[in-house]
Amino acid sequence: MTGDTSTPVKVSVVVPAYNCGPRIGRLVDSLLSQSLPPAQFEAVFVDDGSTDDTPARLDALAAAHPHLRVVHIENSGWPSRPRNVGVAQARGEYVMFVDDDDWLGDEALERLYDTASTHGADVVIGRMAGHGRSVPRELFRRNRFDATLANAPLIDSLTCHKMFRRAFLDEHDLRFPEGWPRRLEDHRMVVRAYLLSKRTCVLADYTCYHHTRRDDGGGVTTAEMDPGEYYTALREALDTVDAHVEPGPLRDRLHRRWLRNEMLSRLRGRRFLDAPQEWAARVAAEVRDIIRERFGPGVAAGLPPVQRVLTHLAAEDRLADLRRLAEWESRLHATGRVDRYALDGTTLTVDVRAWLESGRRPMRVVRQGDRDLLQLPVTDVDPELRDVTKALGKGRLDVVARHQETNEEVFLPVQFTVERVAGPDGTVHAEHRGTVTVDLSTVNGGRTAGTWQLKVRVSSLGWTLDARLPLLVRCATDGAPPEVSEESLLIRLRRAVRRRVPDNLVALAGRGGRRG
Repeated sequence: MTGDTSTPVKVSVVVPAYNCGPRIGRLVDSLLSQSLPPAQFEAVFVDDGSTDDTPARLDALAAAHPHLRVVHIENSGWPSRPRNVGVAQARGEYVMFVDDDDWLGDEALERLYDTASTHGADVVIGRMAGHGRSVPRELFRRNRFDATLANAPLIDSLTCHKMFRRAFLDEHDLRFPEGWPRRLEDHRMVVRAYLLSKRTCVLADYTCYHHTRRDDGGGVTTAEMDPGEYYTALREALDTVDAHVEPGPLRDRLHRRWLRNEMLSRLRGRRFLDAPQEWAARVAAEVRDIIRERFGPGVAAGLPPVQRVLTHLAAEDRLADLRRLAEWESRLHATGRVDRYALDGTTLTVDVRAWLESGRRPMRVVRQGDRDLLQLPVTDVDPELRDVTKALGKGRLDVVARHQETNEEVFLPVQFTVERVAGPDGTVHAEHRGTVTVDLSTVNGGRTAGTWQLKVRVSSLGWTLDARLPLLVRCATDGAPPEVSEESLLIRLRRAVRRRVPDNLVALAGRGGRRG
C-alpha cells in the first residue's frame, strides 16, 4: 500500500481499478482539479490484479500525489471486493464510490460534503451526466434534503456512485456482496442503505458525476450477463425490500422499479430484437417466473398502459408476441417542433409542440365506445390492459437543455397542455404543447459557458422519448450574453433520414463506405 494512512480527511474516494490503463486519466485529472483542498480528501485506488500497466501507472500517481493511495489485491473479477477493501482502508468521514472510467465535476466533493455535513446526511446523491449510457432524470429535477423511498424517486438511482457516511456504513455493516451472484451488487447494497438511512439528500443543481460506458471489453464488469445469475441477484434485491417494507403500495412501487428497468426493458425494442434468440428466451423465462412468483397484482397495476401489456405477455410466456411488439416499438420515436422563439436580453421564450410518432404519422389510439384503446400488433389482449382513456391526457412535456461538450442536462421551466387531436377512422393522438420562458443567465446555476442543444422529452402511455429541437444556445463564458441560433437544414435532414432508416441498414452502409 502507498500513501499516508494516518491523518483523518473529510472524504475518501474509493476506486476499483482493473486494466484501465490511460483511460483512468480523466478521473485522475478530475481528482486533481477538485475545489476541495487535497489535504481534506484522499483517493484510494484498489487495483484488482490488473495485467496491464495499471499497477505501475497507479503507483506512479501515488508517488507524485500524497493524497492518492493504492492498494494491490489478487484478482477477484468484480468490483465488490475492491470496493470493500477501499472502505476498510478509508480515513474519510464520508466515502464516495467512483468507477475507474468515470470522472467527477470539479466542485463535486466540496458540494457533496457540504450538503452532507449541513444536513447530517447518511447518503448524498449528486446529479449525474451520462456518456453513452442512461442516468436517472426525474430524481434530479430539484434539490431534495430529506429524500426517502416514499417521497422521492430514489429507487431510480441504484448504482453506488454516491457519498456515504463511513460510520453509517460500519454501523450497519453495509458492504458489497462478494461471491456468487456477482451481478447487481450495488443494487443490493444501495437499496439497503436507503432503507436504513436517517437522512438522504439529493444535490440536483450541480453535475457531480459523469457516468460513461466502456466499450473496449476491459473493466471489471464487462463479462457477459448470465440470465440465471442476474435474476438470482435481482431476487435478492427484492428480498431486501421485503425484509424492511410491509406489503402494500410502497412495496409494490419499489418492486415496480425492477420490473420496469431490469425486466421489461430487456424485452423491448432493438435491445430485445438484436439479442441472440436463445439468450433472449432465457431472459424472458426468468422474467416470467419472477412476475408469477414474486409480484402481487398491485405491481403491474401501477404501470403505464404499454408496460402493463408487456407484463401480461411476459407472464403468459408469449415470446412471439413480445417480438411483434418489440418490432413495432422499435419504430416509435418522439417528434418536436418549434412554433416560435424570441430572445429578449437574456430571457428566452419558446413555443413548442411534440408527439409520439410511428413511421411518419402520429401514434394513434382507437376510440371504441367511450374508451380510447392502444392499437397494438398483438391480439388476445384484454381491452382493460389497452385502455388509455385517462392516461392519454396525463402525459408530460419537458424541455431540456443539454450541454454539447459535457452532456449535462438541465430542465427548463415549461407550461404545457396535452390536447386530443382527431385522426382518420375514429382514431386520436395526443399532442403536447408548451411554452418555455427562462432567464438563460440562471441556467445551470449560472454555469452557462458553451453550447446547449434544446430538446423535448415526451412522457406518454409508458414511453419517455426525446427529440432534438433545432435551437442552439451559446454563451462564450459563464454569464456572457446568450446567442440563439437554428440548426442548419442539412443537419436536420441527416438526423431525420437516420431516424427513419433501420439501424442495421445504417451499419451496413457504414461498413460499405469504409471498404471504399
